[in-house]
Amino acid sequence: MIVPSQRAVALVVAAAPAALLLGVLRPDGWLLAVAWAGGITLLVLLDGLFAPAIRASDLQVVAPGTVEVGAPVTLAGATPGLAYAVDVSPPLDPLADPHSRAPSLRFAAQRRGQARVSRVWARTRGPLGLAYRQGSAALDIVIRILPDLRPVREQGLRQFLRSRQFGARIRPDSGDGTEFHALTDFQSGMERRAIDWKSSARNLALLAREYRTERDNMIVFAVDCGRTMCEPVAGTPRVDRAVSAALLAAFVALKSGDSVRLFGFAGRPLADSGSVTGGHGFATLQRTAAELDYGAQESNFTLSLVALDQRLQRRSLIILFSEFTDPTSAELMLASAARLRARHRLLFVLFRDLELEALLDARPVTADDVTRATVAHTLLRERRIVIERLKRLGIDVVEASPDDLPLALAERYIHERERP
Repeated sequence: MIVPSQRAVALVVAAAPAALLLGVLRPDGWLLAVAWAGGITLLVLLDGLFAPAIRASDLQVVAPGTVEVGAPVTLAGATPGLAYAVDVSPPLDPLADPHSRAPSLRFAAQRRGQARVSRVWARTRGPLGLAYRQGSAALDIVIRILPDLRPVREQGLRQFLRSRQFGARIRPDSGDGTEFHALTDFQSGMERRAIDWKSSARNLALLAREYRTERDNMIVFAVDCGRTMCEPVAGTPRVDRAVSAALLAAFVALKSGDSVRLFGFAGRPLADSGSVTGGHGFATLQRTAAELDYGAQESNFTLSLVALDQRLQRRSLIILFSEFTDPTSAELMLASAARLRARHRLLFVLFRDLELEALLDARPVTADDVTRATVAHTLLRERRIVIERLKRLGIDVVEASPDDLPLALAERYIHERERP
């Protein structure tokens, strides 16, 4: 397809005032303006025909497969020297270049998710600069926008090293864990709770229990991506904070030798990484995390948690990220969690609602402030009711502020893994 350039349009438009002037001075002079416009049109066609042809191999775009939130994304055309433009869906936003009139191929990753490059345009310029030869093709390139993993790498490695406790005990590998290994003489540096008093009384010597560190435990991170979890807390959607916290704890779990699974759901199961092990498995968790999109529907706990239970072949520690507003809406969640608790260990992760706590603690000045504080008190009280019901079902609950939750969850995982 041949497209006129801005120069050609400007030359044609310039013929309009000339035709008006000639029409005033000489009634038949306007024909010269028509001839001028026709000549420019002919030159545009010839210039477009002499422009380099665009082949099918030119209509390709080189794009990164994954990129972290906040990082710039630069796309490149398959053939250097051609001008390219692309159609990209959110969460990529174009970065305008004030010094260039060409369409920008630089974008900013604003949030986590999947962006698609659906179409590409390429054009070549004619020798006179009056026309372009242009072609387009449909594409289906997926760019996964992952959470920022710099804090995961730094904090996760630091937390893993802390969990190893080098030099803190005489037997760090056989002294931690939950599986009984043997009795040994109590030595300085061992914890007092490790003393086996009955065996010590029978043998007239102070004996301590040694526990073998369990390997290949199954850890499942189940992330609710429904409407409630997509609401912001401290300026960031809960689901994004949940994914970041899950990746941090998963990094520590993989380094500790456990198997990890990332499962996302809303109205139905959305993504499942399957069981992964070792440091190389973290890349699989990253790709799965990019598939956890924001949802506007209510979460179906019954369908999703039953599907998760059917996929698990052995007893696992399920860490569930979710949110609720009142005891009535939480009934189905409680019933599904109770069924899951019969076979697995369940840890419920919640973000503290800082907005409601701020309304409750604020000093009232007007009658509206009193009303807001009363509503906040009611909502927080109903929230505590649901948390207490979870604890009575034998389900552990971790509740922390949004910024403190990732480290709190990693520490809780280490505690659950090593307690005898």
